[in-house]
Amino acid sequence: MKKKVVFILGPTAVGKTYFSVMLAKKYNGEIISADSVQIYKGLNIGSAKVTEEEMSGIKHYAIDILEPEQEFSVYDFVEYTKQKIDEILQKGKLPIIVGGTALYVKALTLGYNFGGVEKDDNLRKQLEDLAKEKGNEHLYEMLKEKNPDLAEKTDKHNTVRLVRALEIALSNGKKDKVDVDIEPLILALNKDRALLYDAINKRVDIMLENGLIEEVEGLKKRGLSRENQSMRAIDYKEVLGYLEGEYDYDRMVELLKQHSRNYAKRQLTFLRGMDDVNFVDVQDLDKAKNQIFTLVEEFLK
Repeated sequence: MKKKVVFILGPTAVGKTYFSVMLAKKYNGEIISADSVQIYKGLNIGSAKVTEEEMSGIKHYAIDILEPEQEFSVYDFVEYTKQKIDEILQKGKLPIIVGGTALYVKALTLGYNFGGVEKDDNLRKQLEDLAKEKGNEHLYEMLKEKNPDLAEKTDKHNTVRLVRALEIALSNGKKDKVDVDIEPLILALNKDRALLYDAINKRVDIMLENGLIEEVEGLKKRGLSRENQSMRAIDYKEVLGYLEGEYDYDRMVELLKQHSRNYAKRQLTFLRGMDDVNFVDVQDLDKAKNQIFTLVEEFLK
């Protein structure tokens, strides 16, 4: 029998935290974050990390589980999350997965075990030779064409990672498909684009007021740079560019807002391309709650 899991997905700044905690309280649930930045300790402001107060006593997983120097692959996320789903179900509770990292969600719902692709020595040798001959940029363009989601997560300056990502992308449909033993109810929160973009812009202003630049300065002093997975995240890479003198403060603010809006757009495009997604317009709060409750109750029958 497949394990029932509720997913609360949606673009940045749409209100996923509020709805996930509300659901967990009503249906005796625990929450697993599917956010590739909130996993890191010390990356609090830029990731809009859920606070103790917002958690309201609900158990949350996959938050503050790694030091910012550590790497965390999609495969790591799938393995970690499967284990936590089992733990939550063993307690007789409902697993609720919340987040906006498309690759994480895709891997879990579709069963793409990206990290588990067998290594193909011949293919790797060909890709390494191609990197020497034509450079990383050429490989990165190949990866973008084959798997844009994976390209977004791959450092184009790191040849080893780039080659590995291309191995995975080129193997898709052959060795990376595994059975999914979960039955998902996918709720995708959305709101009017103008209102969403306004919320994103305001969130950036609040992050800066709350000390985003100081947070990134502290991480930089610790020795972190864009070589680290954690520092390539939106909000962190833009502030790093400012601190490294690539552009002025006003340009940094412009980039923070622009990149966050672009990311929200990509998240929505990804969700619209998924099967069996229940879109919930959250502008009318009461209507949204009723729609969610109806869907969850039907799912849990």
